[in-house]
Amino acid sequence: MKFAASLLAIAAAPSVQPALAQDAPASGEAPPPAADAAATLAKALAGKVYTPADFARYAPKNAYDMLNQVPGFSIRETDTVRGLGQATGNVLFNGARPSTKSDTIAAQLTRIPAANVERIEIVDGANLDLPGLSGQVANIVFRADSFSGQFSWKPEFRPHYTDPLFTRADISVRGRKGDLEYELGLNNDASSRSGAGGGTVITDGAGAILENRKDIWNTHYDTPKLSAKLTWDPAGDSIAHLGAHIQRRWYRYNEDGVWTAPGGLDRLRTVRETEMTWNYEVSGDYQFGLGPGKLKLIGLRRFSHEPVSQEVVLRPTDGSPASGDCFTQTGNVGETIARGEYDWRMFGGDWQLSGEAAFNTLGNVARLYALDPATDDFVELPFPEGTGGVREDRYEALLSFGRKLTNKLSFQLVAGAEHSTLAQDGTNGLRRSFFRPKGTLTLAWTSAKGLDLSLKAQRQIEQLDFYDFLARAFLNDDNNNAGNADLRPQQNWRYEFEANQSLGKWGSAKLQLVYVDAKDFVDVVPVDGGESVGNIPKAWAAAVAGSATINLDPAGLKGVKIDLSVDLEKSGLRDPFTGEKRQWSGFQDRSADFSLRHDIPGSDWAWGASASYGHSQPHYRRDEVNRTWEGPVFASLFVENKDVMGLTVRAEFANAVNARSRRERTVYEGLRAETPVAFHESRDRLIGPIFAFSVRGKF
Repeated sequence: MKFAASLLAIAAAPSVQPALAQDAPASGEAPPPAADAAATLAKALAGKVYTPADFARYAPKNAYDMLNQVPGFSIRETDTVRGLGQATGNVLFNGARPSTKSDTIAAQLTRIPAANVERIEIVDGANLDLPGLSGQVANIVFRADSFSGQFSWKPEFRPHYTDPLFTRADISVRGRKGDLEYELGLNNDASSRSGAGGGTVITDGAGAILENRKDIWNTHYDTPKLSAKLTWDPAGDSIAHLGAHIQRRWYRYNEDGVWTAPGGLDRLRTVRETEMTWNYEVSGDYQFGLGPGKLKLIGLRRFSHEPVSQEVVLRPTDGSPASGDCFTQTGNVGETIARGEYDWRMFGGDWQLSGEAAFNTLGNVARLYALDPATDDFVELPFPEGTGGVREDRYEALLSFGRKLTNKLSFQLVAGAEHSTLAQDGTNGLRRSFFRPKGTLTLAWTSAKGLDLSLKAQRQIEQLDFYDFLARAFLNDDNNNAGNADLRPQQNWRYEFEANQSLGKWGSAKLQLVYVDAKDFVDVVPVDGGESVGNIPKAWAAAVAGSATINLDPAGLKGVKIDLSVDLEKSGLRDPFTGEKRQWSGFQDRSADFSLRHDIPGSDWAWGASASYGHSQPHYRRDEVNRTWEGPVFASLFVENKDVMGLTVRAEFANAVNARSRRERTVYEGLRAETPVAFHESRDRLIGPIFAFSVRGKF
C-alpha cells in the first residue's frame, strides 16, 4: 500500500521526459570527455566528463537542462527514507549529497544557472566514498563567481472541464561575496489544473444497470516554495551549508454529478475536498578536517501543518431530504535529525563511521460528521479513534569501507543497525521497541570497452506513514480505515544489477534487474473486524528494465535523437483477506516510453514527439477490487525556438491520442471471493487535449 507503485520507481528506471528535457547535442553523438579534465573526479574514477561547451548549442538555462542532455542518464530522486540515512539519489553537488529531505533534486538543479556549471562528471557510485550509491552518478561541479538569475513561466490550457493554469513558474538568483555563496529561489513548478468528465455505469452482479452517472471534476493545485541557501567555502578543507524553505500548499477538488436510476429518483451529487497546508525545513551541515580524516555534522528540522476537509452530499431532485458526510483532519507532522559522519582513509580504502538520531512526531485531530436531513446541517459523530499522536525515536550507527580490488573492480561494504521506539497515544495506544540490522554491499566493474557493471545488495527499513496508525475516512468511495496501533516498518532485502554500455557515436544503452524480498509488507489488512493499513508477513517483487539513447547522426539524420525504455515487473503476496496469491495493490507491472527530438542543424529550432504507456494492478480492500488509471497511451508533440530575443520558447500539444480517465471497480456484499457482487462501476471520462507553453530566460 505504501511501497512505490513501481519497483523501478525506487530503482530509478530510466524515464523519458520529452516535455522537460533538453536532449542531445546537435551532432547526435555523446559529447567527448573534456581534454583538460585530468584532475577531475570522473577522470580519476574512469568516468566521463562533460563541459559547458558540450551543451552550448541548446542554450541551457540551468544545470537541469544540461544534465538531461547527457546520453543515457536519468535523474533518480532521493528515496523517502528514515531520517537522512545513506545517499540514495544519483546526483551530487560539488561532490556532496544535499542535506535536505523536502527539496527535490530537479528543483535544486534548476536553481543552478548554466553559466555557473564548470563540468558534469558521470561516475559509478560504488567508486565514490559516499555509502549507499551505486550505478551511474552525476556530480555537478559549479561555482558562482558573480550575480546571475533565471526564470521560467509555463502556462497550460485545456478546452474541457479545467481552468487555465497561469501560476506555474519559477525564479532564482545566485551569487558570491568573498567566501560566501548565496542562492534564493521562488518555485511553483508543481502547480496544476486538471479535470475530466463523462459517464459511469453501475451494474449488479448479473450485469443489469442499476444507475447511470455523469460526473465532472476539476482541481486547483498550487505549492509555492520560497527557498534560500548559503555556502561558506573558505580556503582549506572546511565547508558549511545552511538552507531553509517555507512552502504553502493549496489544493481544491470539486466534483458535480447527476445520478439517474431506472425507475428511481434522480440525484445530484457534490464532492468538495480542500487542503490548505504549510511547511518549512531548516537544514545545515559543516565539514572540517579532524585528525586523519574529515568530520561532517548535519542537522535538520522540518514541520508541516496539514488541515484536510472532505464533504460528500447526495440530493434527490424531487426535494426529498439530502444525505451526506463530512470528514476533517488536522495533522502536525515534525521531524528532527542530528547526524555525524567521519571519513578517513586506511588500508588502501575509504572508511566512514556515521551516527544518526531522528525524532518523528504526528499530532492529529480528526472529526466525522453526518448530514441531518431535518436541518440540512452537519452533525458531529463520535470518532475518538481518529485523534491521537504518534512518535518514533530512532538511533542508527553504520560503518562503511570501500576500495578498489583491481584496476577494474571495486567494492563498498556498509554494516550497522538501528534501534527505534514507536509510541502511540489516544485510542488503543501502544509502545514498542525494535532493533534491526541494516547495510549494503556493492560491487562495480568497469571495462575499457565502455561497459560498466554494478551489483548491489541492501537491507532496508522503510519509513511509515504515521497517519496509518489512526482511523481515517475516505468518503468519495464510502471507505474507511480503522487505524492500527500494531503497524510495523517494512523491511526489505533488495538486490539490484545495472549494466551501462556505451554505443560510441550511436549513444548508450542500460539494463537494470531488481529483486525485493519484503518482510512485514505494508498493505490493507483485516483489523478488529474491519480493515486498515497493516503488515503482510512476506512479499516479493522483481523487475527488468531496458533503456537506450540512440543518436542518428551517424546514419545521416543530423541532430536526431531517440530515447526509449521498457519496464516489465512482477510481484507476489498472499492476500490477507482471501488467502489467494496476487500481485501488490496498485503495482505498475509494465510501462514503455519513447521520445524523438530533432535539433535542426544551422538553426535555433527543434521539434519532437513522445509517447508513454503504463499498466497497473488493481487496489484491493476487504470488499472491493478497484483499478483506476489514465491512458493507456499519452502522446505529445512540441516545437521549440532557443533564441527568441534571448529566451527559449516552447509550445506543446499533449494528450494527442485522447487518453481517457478510466475506472473498473467491483464491490462485494461482504468479503471478496466469498460473497456476491453488490455492484460494478465502469467509468470512462474525457480528459481532452492539453496545450502547454513555456518561456525560459536568464538575467
